[in-house]
Amino acid sequence: MHKLTEPLAFGIGSGLFYVQLPFMKVNGGPAISFRTMPGLIFKRTCTALGVPVTRKKFSSPQKAMAELDLRLAAGKPTACQVGVFYLTYFPKEYRFHFNAHNIIVVDKQGDDYIISDPIMETLVTMSSYELQRVRFAKGAFAPRGQMYYPGDDLSEATDEQIKGGIITGIRRNCRDMLMIPGSFGGAKGIAYTGRHIKKWKEKLGDEKARTYLAQLVRMQEEIGTGGGGFRFIYGAFLQQAYKYLPIDALLNVSEQITATGDRWRNAAIQASGIYKGRLGSQADYNNMGDQLIEISTLEKKAFRDLREAVRKAK
Repeated sequence: MHKLTEPLAFGIGSGLFYVQLPFMKVNGGPAISFRTMPGLIFKRTCTALGVPVTRKKFSSPQKAMAELDLRLAAGKPTACQVGVFYLTYFPKEYRFHFNAHNIIVVDKQGDDYIISDPIMETLVTMSSYELQRVRFAKGAFAPRGQMYYPGDDLSEATDEQIKGGIITGIRRNCRDMLMIPGSFGGAKGIAYTGRHIKKWKEKLGDEKARTYLAQLVRMQEEIGTGGGGFRFIYGAFLQQAYKYLPIDALLNVSEQITATGDRWRNAAIQASGIYKGRLGSQADYNNMGDQLIEISTLEKKAFRDLREAVRKAK
């Protein structure tokens, strides 16, 4: 799979998204996500490129660890879904109850497992007890020891497969950003959050409102590559997609999406100023909300342009 890059995998898997679930809280703050579930991105990309994938969940932690050990002994790195809260190599401020994190277990040395985690810059280690604990974390999206891996008989994806995956991925992402019912998902969901931010100071009080903004920034900037980062990745995807699908509008929308990434980063700076106490007036909350409402408008336009660009693509 030497042709496949991270941006291509992200775009083929229709990874860009936004949602604020109105009746759900995460660590006392709003439940917000800037991309689809990571397992779904992986599944969609593998399906598009004809990559067979095996997934397993377990009722027994002992069996889950034993099967992982067998694969590692055979020199086969394996992906696992884990909970974040008990990841010992995470800084404390990164740990919260989120069970849809994914790691690759590379090897085992004695009682220590060698881990490749997308958050960390280098390989890290966990003991067998620590790894079992995060593989069987409790709560929403409990991983139940889930492990997954591609089949052994892999072949290079053809240009035609990649092109087909790009078209399907773009159309699906346009649907997710423009056509999701309700007011809190897709591009319009960004404006939904923006309108609510304007009410937080009066409705929640200063302390809780700052906590909510801290949650927004954590989900945006500290989990994976976050809101702005995902926009930069999607912009890179459209640039790389042009090689397989030479439609000039892809490059234009790439610039639009990259620009919204910059605006997401600016919004994060504004939010950080509020929750750290440098800002805090109602005007500051209004400014923050207005920034998200503007981002919503820009992302609606970008995905409408993108939808039109690939409408007749084959």
